[in-house]
Amino acid sequence: MLSSEITELTGFALTLAERAAAEILPHFRANVPIDIKAAETWDPVTEGDRAGERVMRHLIEKHYPAHGIIGEEYGRRDGTSGLTWILDPVDGTRSFVIGLPTWATLIALYANGRPLLGVMCQPFVGDTFFGNPGGAWHRRGGEERQLRVTPGRNLADSMGGTTSPHLYKDEHAQAFDRLRGSMKSMRYGLDSYSFCLMASGHLDIAMDPVLQIYDIAALIPIMTGAGGIVTSWTDNDPSQGGNVIAAASQRLMDQALAAMQG
Repeated sequence: MLSSEITELTGFALTLAERAAAEILPHFRANVPIDIKAAETWDPVTEGDRAGERVMRHLIEKHYPAHGIIGEEYGRRDGTSGLTWILDPVDGTRSFVIGLPTWATLIALYANGRPLLGVMCQPFVGDTFFGNPGGAWHRRGGEERQLRVTPGRNLADSMGGTTSPHLYKDEHAQAFDRLRGSMKSMRYGLDSYSFCLMASGHLDIAMDPVLQIYDIAALIPIMTGAGGIVTSWTDNDPSQGGNVIAAASQRLMDQALAAMQG
């Protein structure tokens, strides 16, 4: 794909994030009704989630009718172009419903099943992270800077982030405990922010278990565009979800995986 096409599609993805924000923000910290999805764990959804995805799907269908769509709230629509948008209007709805601004709108575009570009937007805070084959950037308050990981730390000096230790079950909990005990610090409650903070050079490791494709798709181009390494500790394809770990260097990733394996 030509760089001009990637630039055009990245701009469109950023427009999707802006339009979704206009639909979602009126529902944030408004004590809106909460619906619960059928799941093993508490999985809330609000009209903010649904409204954000509806406006994004409408714009995609209008401007790129041949593109496919995979959305958390309204499912899959196959396309004919080999390009598929993957949408999570409110990633971190558990944070959203208690007024915590670590939720984000995640927008990815896959080309023939592989990540091409991604946007993470937290409109209440004003953070937008985005990445494509040309790199990764952070935009805030009219300023934009290119992102680079900080690759030099060893595992013992590293700082990491994840959503919650309670999400790691059974042998994954044991592996997580081994890794956490080998690091300087592991912070919780970050949702998708941990992956973007790793790309920004503030964290060294970011990870979460049992992710869906729409939880991670947008974050991969941001991390890889900043020089990060993305894989899984259970050999699944991280671009499709599952158990995902990212690190600021291959050496640090090797150390982390070794620690998890004991």
